[in-house]
Amino acid sequence: MRLDGVEAVVLDVDGTLVHRFGDEVQVQPGAREVLARIRASGRKLAIFTNGSHEPPDWFAGNLRAEGLDIADDEMLTPLRSVQAYLRMRRLEGPVLPFATASAYEYLAEEGMHLAGDNGAVETVFVAHADSVDFPLLERAARAIIAGARLLTASYAPGYAGGDGMIISRGAMTTAALAKASSTRPVIVGKPSRAALRTIAEQVGVGGEQLLVVGDDVTMDVALGRLGGARTILVASGISGRPELGRLPERRRPHAVIGGVVELLDWL
Repeated sequence: MRLDGVEAVVLDVDGTLVHRFGDEVQVQPGAREVLARIRASGRKLAIFTNGSHEPPDWFAGNLRAEGLDIADDEMLTPLRSVQAYLRMRRLEGPVLPFATASAYEYLAEEGMHLAGDNGAVETVFVAHADSVDFPLLERAARAIIAGARLLTASYAPGYAGGDGMIISRGAMTTAALAKASSTRPVIVGKPSRAALRTIAEQVGVGGEQLLVVGDDVTMDVALGRLGGARTILVASGISGRPELGRLPERRRPHAVIGGVVELLDWL
């Protein structure tokens, strides 16, 4: 695979640019240089994480504190792509979110019509939840049974951590609602059309003009494949280095590298 014609690069965070050990962030070798090389090449840049426990600018600031040159508007998360989904579907009714206080505040500031303690619910959106609230789960399940949509930031079991997989609380919450309501959730983070729309709005291109780089076959590679982009799997994260022959062609990355530092040879 060549990168001729690639005008924008989308990079994953955990398992790709960094590893997290609890509150400690370990920047991966070459990550800073890769960001600089992308900028020097004139290509647009977007960073997409499925993390949803904080607003996007928190993630950008957290990574800048580790020396990674990332602007607030380059940071994409499901808290942004869920808004794209609602616009795409022309859904303007009340949204019942499962989210942290800071994520809830961000959605409110962005103008999302959030459901009150009582009343109608058009959409249930599961981001990251710090606790299990059974009355809220029951209210959401009943709303979904009555016709509300069930959206989730991510339905993957977890993501790459420095000491192994970090279990997704959002996926566990979503699974409970899906089971109770006999409904299949709609992913609005990676991989989804909503995520692709959010990326296109940020970098202005899509399809083969886009390169998606990440450590997860089911999220990053799947996102790129969904949008017709070129994809590179970074073997330093959750998917490791899979046997490509066992993957359906539509799910295979176009290339596999050991770590993000190897991107320097491509850019």
